[in-house]
Amino acid sequence: MRRSPHRLLRRPLAAAVVAAGLLGLLTAVPHPDVPATSVPAAASENTATVFYYTKTRNWSAYNLHYAPDGGSWTAVPGVQMEAACTDWVKKTVSLGSASGLAATFNNGSGVWDNNAGNNYALGTGTITVKDGVVAHSDPCSDGGTDPTPSPTPGDTHTASVYYSTATVGWTTTNLHYQPEGGSWTAVPGVGMEAACTGWVKRSVDLGSATKMQAAFNNGNGVWDNNNGGNYTIPSGVSTVENKKVTADAEDPCAAEPPDTEAPTAPTKVTADADGVSVVLSWDPSTDDRGVTKYQVTRTGGTKGTMVTDVGSTVFSDANLEERTAYSYTVKAVDAAGNTSAASTAATATTGERPAAPAAGTPLGTDPRKDPIYFVLTARFNDGDSSNNRGGSQHVKSGNAANNDPMFRGDFKGLVDKLDYIKGLGFSAVWITPVVLNRSDYDYHGYHGYDFYKVDARLESAGASYQDLINAAHAKGMKIYQDVVYNHSSRWGAKGLFTPTVYGVRDDQWSWYYDERNDGFEYDGLSVESKSGKSYYNGDLWSTAEPSGNTCLNWGKPTGGTSAEGYRIYNCQWPSPTSGMFPKTYYHNCWIGNWEGEDSRSCWLHEDLADFNTESAPVQNYLIGAYDKYIDMGVDGFRVDTAVHIPRTTWNRRFLPAIQERVTSQFGAEAAKNFFVFGEVAAFVNDKWNRGSVNHSAQFYTWKERKEYDADDAKAALEMYDYEQQLGTGAQPTSTNAFLNGNAYHTPDHSRFSGMNVIDMRMHMNFGDADNAYNNGKDSDDSYNDATYNVVYVDSHDYGPNKSSERYSGGTDAWAENMSLMWTFRGIPTLYYGSEIEFQAGKKIDCGPTCPLATTGRAYYGDHLTGTVQASDFGKVSSATGEVADTLGKPLVKHLQRLNEIRRSVPALQMGQYSTDGITGSMAYKRRYTDTASGVDSFALVTVTGAATYTGIPNGTYKDAVTGETRVVTGGTLAVPAPGKGNLRVYVLDLGGSNAAPGKIGTDGPYLK
Repeated sequence: MRRSPHRLLRRPLAAAVVAAGLLGLLTAVPHPDVPATSVPAAASENTATVFYYTKTRNWSAYNLHYAPDGGSWTAVPGVQMEAACTDWVKKTVSLGSASGLAATFNNGSGVWDNNAGNNYALGTGTITVKDGVVAHSDPCSDGGTDPTPSPTPGDTHTASVYYSTATVGWTTTNLHYQPEGGSWTAVPGVGMEAACTGWVKRSVDLGSATKMQAAFNNGNGVWDNNNGGNYTIPSGVSTVENKKVTADAEDPCAAEPPDTEAPTAPTKVTADADGVSVVLSWDPSTDDRGVTKYQVTRTGGTKGTMVTDVGSTVFSDANLEERTAYSYTVKAVDAAGNTSAASTAATATTGERPAAPAAGTPLGTDPRKDPIYFVLTARFNDGDSSNNRGGSQHVKSGNAANNDPMFRGDFKGLVDKLDYIKGLGFSAVWITPVVLNRSDYDYHGYHGYDFYKVDARLESAGASYQDLINAAHAKGMKIYQDVVYNHSSRWGAKGLFTPTVYGVRDDQWSWYYDERNDGFEYDGLSVESKSGKSYYNGDLWSTAEPSGNTCLNWGKPTGGTSAEGYRIYNCQWPSPTSGMFPKTYYHNCWIGNWEGEDSRSCWLHEDLADFNTESAPVQNYLIGAYDKYIDMGVDGFRVDTAVHIPRTTWNRRFLPAIQERVTSQFGAEAAKNFFVFGEVAAFVNDKWNRGSVNHSAQFYTWKERKEYDADDAKAALEMYDYEQQLGTGAQPTSTNAFLNGNAYHTPDHSRFSGMNVIDMRMHMNFGDADNAYNNGKDSDDSYNDATYNVVYVDSHDYGPNKSSERYSGGTDAWAENMSLMWTFRGIPTLYYGSEIEFQAGKKIDCGPTCPLATTGRAYYGDHLTGTVQASDFGKVSSATGEVADTLGKPLVKHLQRLNEIRRSVPALQMGQYSTDGITGSMAYKRRYTDTASGVDSFALVTVTGAATYTGIPNGTYKDAVTGETRVVTGGTLAVPAPGKGNLRVYVLDLGGSNAAPGKIGTDGPYLK
C-alpha cells in the first residue's frame, strides 16, 4: 500500500557431496583433502525403527502412518506403535529397497502430528521423533547415546562433543567425523542428541586415536565444516560454538538444571460462537524457559473429546454441530514437555448452520504455475451501481464532476470479467483487502475497521465474496487476498478497540461529526437516516474530555484552521501520542526512521493506526479474522506492510497460525501451496536495503537462527539487534533457485519462514529489463527460494525507481519486460490495465486532491464493456463491444502467447536456473524435475539479444516461439538475437510426456 508522502555474500558451491547428492551447503563441501565417502550399497531389505516421544501427547494410542520413499502410504490411521520405555513408543517397519520414509503420527481418533503439515522425512536405522525434532539414537538404551567404553590406559580414547545450534537454526544435527588415521563415517554421519537449550551432544569412541576431523550438518545438505577446513576435535570434552573449538571444556549444560517447572495455566479463555464455528482465545501463559505450544481440549457434541495442538493463543473450531454446547479448556506446554494445569473452561453454544454458500476449497496447486493479475477491486469493473459510494471527499476530490465514485468496482463486476482475465492467460487474481474499511478515502481497502466483515460496498446479491471465490475456482483461477496485519484505520478496529473521542461537534464540524444515532451501525454502505450519509461518524465523537486523557489542551481551539477554513481543536484528530489508543492494542509513537527499529513499532500515517502486534489480544483478533477468509477457500495472502512487523512475530505467531488453519481445514498439501507473499518495501537499488538486513525483503523468507525472549516485544528488539550486528555478510544463503550444472536439485526449505516476498529489487530496477534482470539475479542467493518471488514492473503504489507514476517506457519496453518476467525465475504479475498501457505516465495516487480518473487508479471498466468468453487460459472464444477492442491490443496478444508458452513448459514455471557457460545479456537455462510425476523439463532462454550456450546436454531442442529444431552434439548451441521484446525458448526433447512441444501459439507483434 502507498505510504505517507513525508516520509559481501557469495553463492555457496552447488556441488554434490556424495552419491546422495547433498546440496545447498552452509559453507562448502567437506575439505578436499578428506577422502570422499560413499553411501554403502543398499541392502536387499532396509528397515527403520521409529521411536516417538509420548510425554507431551498423552494420547491413548499411537499410530505410525507412513510411506516408503517412492512407495504408497499405509491405510489411515497406519500401524500401531508399541511401548518401548518411559515416555517412548516404537515401531520397526520394512522399507524394501527404499532409503527412507515419509511419516506422520496420530492417536487413531483424528488428532495428528504431521510436522506442521510438512510430514516427517525419516531415514533408515534407529530414529527418534521428539516434539518435532528428528534424531538418530535409541532413547531406551543408556539414555539414547552410545555408552562410553571403559578405557584401557594408553589404548582407547573418547571425544565428547557439544555443538551449539543457536546460530544455525537446525532441528536435526549430525556429526560427520574421521578419527585420526581412520575412515570417515558415511554421510551424513551420526545423529547428535539434545543436551540442553541451544546445545546438542555426541560421544565418539576414537580407539587409539587422540583426535578427529569433524563437520556438522542438518541431514538435508546444509553443512558447517569450518569454512571448508573441517574441525579438529581432541579427545575429552570439547565445545564447538561460532566456529571455535574449546578443548577440555566445561559441560555447557552442567549449569542448567533439568526443566521441571510447568507453565502457568492459560487465563481469560473466551469462546465465541458464530453459526457452527467457535473462536477460542486466551492470554499467553508464562514459563521459566518459554511456552512452546498449547493443547486445546474440546468436549461436547456426538464426536467425543478432541485434543488439538496450536502454536498461537487463538483457535478456530469450524464445522461443528448445530445448536450444541461445547466446552473448552487449554493447557500450556514447554520444551521439556511440562504441561500446565488446565484453564478454567469456556463454553459456547453453536447456532444454525449458515445459509451462505458452502465454504470453498483452495485449488492447492504449486503457486509458481499461476501468473498473477492484480486489481483494485473498487476500480476495476462496476457490476452493481447500487453499492457505489463516493464518501466525504466525493466533491472535494473532483470525482463527483466525473460521476466516478471512489467505490465503483465490485465483486459482481469482477465475476463478470473473470473470462477477460482468463483470456489474457492469468490463473491467479490478487485483489485488494476485502474487510470493512473506514476513513475519508478508503476505496483501496487499507483502512480496515471491521476485520471480521466483508465491506458491503464490494458485495451484491448473488455476488458475495464467497461467490467470487467459488466462481474463480470453477474457472481454475486462484484468489489471493490482500491482508493487513500492521494497522487499522484511525477509527480503530471494531471488536478490538474503537476510540470514541475525536473532537468538538460545533456548527462548523457538525457536517462531519454526525448526530449520534444509537440504532445505526456503520457498514460502509447503509445510509444513516438523520444525516443521509453512508460515511456516518456519529459514533466517533464526544464533547466531554475522556477520563485519563493525556492530550494537552484537549478540545481547545489551536488558532489554526483546516483547508476548508474550519477551526481546528487540540486533540481533534487521532494521534498515537494523544492517549486515545491503549498500548495494549496500539503502538504510541510516530515513525522517525524508515530503516530503524521504530519502523516496526510506530504509526506510518494518521490514517494508519499501528497495531501492537506483539500483544496477545491483537494477535488473537487478527488470527481469528483471517481464519475466516482461509475457511472461505482463498488460495493465498498478499501481506501488506510486512516489514513493519518484526520477523519474530511473523515467525512465532502469524505464519504458523496460517499454516495450522489451512492444514486443519484442507490438509497438508493445501497448506504447502497456500501462497503467502509479503510487501517488504525497500526503495533502493542495492542488495541489502541501505545495509539494513532487518529492512530487506529477503530477510523475511528465513526462520530465526536463535532463541529470543518469550515476550514478543522483547524478542523483537533482541532479534533486531542481533541480526543488525551480524550484518549482511553473515546472513544465510541458499542454492534453491540455482541449477547444479544442468541438473535440478531438490530444494531445502527447512529454514523457510513461510513467507515469500515481492521482488522489490527487480521492481525498483525495471527502468529497463536488462537492469532488472542483473539486479534480480544478484540477490537470488540471499532468498530462501527466489523461484517464488513475485515480480512486477509497477503497481498501485510505485513505478520503477520509486517513481510515483505508472510505467511509461513504451510498448516495446513493456514487451521486453514481459518476455523477461514470463521466462525468468519468479511469478510474473501485472497491475490491471498494463496490458494496454492504461494511464501510462499518470500519477499513481494523489489522495483526494485530484480526481481518481486522472491517476493510475482510474476506473478500468470502460475498456471492458461488452461480452467476453474464454475457452482456455490465453484463449478467447468470443468477445463483443469495447472489450473486443481491448483484447486486440498488441501487448494483449503478446501476453496471451507468453502465458501459453509458460503454461506448456514446466521449467519456465518452477525451474531453477543457471547462467554458467552462457554468453548473452539476458540468457539463462532452466530446469525442473519431479520424479514423482515423471516431469523433466529443460529449456534455454534468451530475451532480445543473441546467446551462446556451452556445456549443455546433447540432444534435440525445439524453439517454442518459432518451432525451429536444433540438434546439439558437442554441448554448444548458438542463438542469434531475436529482437527487442522477442525471445527464444529452446526446449530439450526428452521424449514421451517430456517431449519438446515445438512451436506454441501463433506469431504476434513481438513473438515471431
